[in-house]
Amino acid sequence: MSDYPVTYKQQPPEKRNRLSIFFRWFLAIPHYIWSFFYGIAAFLAVFIAWFAIVITGRWPRGLYDFVAGFVRYYGRLTAYVSLIVDTYPPFDGGEHPEYPVQIIVAPPKEQYSRLKTLFRFILAIPIAIVQYVLSIWLFILSVAIWFVGVFAGSTSAGLMEAPRMPMAYYVRSSAYFLLITEDWPPFEPGPA
Repeated sequence: MSDYPVTYKQQPPEKRNRLSIFFRWFLAIPHYIWSFFYGIAAFLAVFIAWFAIVITGRWPRGLYDFVAGFVRYYGRLTAYVSLIVDTYPPFDGGEHPEYPVQIIVAPPKEQYSRLKTLFRFILAIPIAIVQYVLSIWLFILSVAIWFVGVFAGSTSAGLMEAPRMPMAYYVRSSAYFLLITEDWPPFEPGPA
């Protein structure tokens, strides 16, 4: 499903920083604070865009770019907090090709379905349930990565491959909830 408009890629390290892993959730506190305010602004943008899409069938380009930036930012933050990467994430929603987690969001479509947008909250219920289940899986993997990373100082390629599918689904489903895409997110993780 390479034509899906949101792509997730990760390049986790095998050699890990034990201290960074041990204190990861504390190190992320500034990001939690920033993501709260960034998230409020993104949800306001989505609220305005919802009306624009329902009325005109089009995303206002500036709002789209802002919300796509939030999807990239929050995906990188989730990967950092989930111990997939050790590199501290940037505080903005830019593409940052040098960062070990890449979230690529396609430009907006010419026309969006007004009906799918109008009923998005109902259509998103099954996706929210799947995202919740996969977030539990991601949390369990994060705990395993924490123990292995702290005590061994490295993580195997197999262990680091395990969170790729739930992270890809998490990012894509978040984009669906935020109206970036109108197609249900696939379960396949995408490119390695």
